[in-house]
Amino acid sequence: MITDREEAIKLIEQKFGNRILKSFRKTKKRLYIDIKPSDVPEVVGFIFRDLGARHNISTGIDTPDGIEILYHLELDKALIIITVRTLLDKMKPKVPSVAASITAFDWIEREIHDLLGVEFVGHPDMRRLLLSDDWPEGKHPLRRDFEGI
Repeated sequence: MITDREEAIKLIEQKFGNRILKSFRKTKKRLYIDIKPSDVPEVVGFIFRDLGARHNISTGIDTPDGIEILYHLELDKALIIITVRTLLDKMKPKVPSVAASITAFDWIEREIHDLLGVEFVGHPDMRRLLLSDDWPEGKHPLRRDFEGI
């Protein structure tokens, strides 16, 4: 378990430097890392397993540029939250599932799927979590184009 935030950042940069599209510190205790969707399981898995972070929450946002998924991981002893971000094509939002190998991400991927229509490829159980079973396919209440049912 990592207890020093600078060491954590250095380890992430050493391992994934060439795959980090952009990184910035929002504050001393918040680091954002932008990566390609295909790199999500490996980067999030490294921070979770190898650095000993805990999954704080994941969020999805329908932005003008696409569907953004943010994985917020917290290193409690190092006093830092690392947010791994990826941008998905709005027309076919797909990203490899983290829940396929880390069960802590199971429900939140299902929730983001229900509300934004993101396909988490390889998810072990992609059934609905929040919306009713008879909810219309293709209708996602947190999408900008949602007009109700």
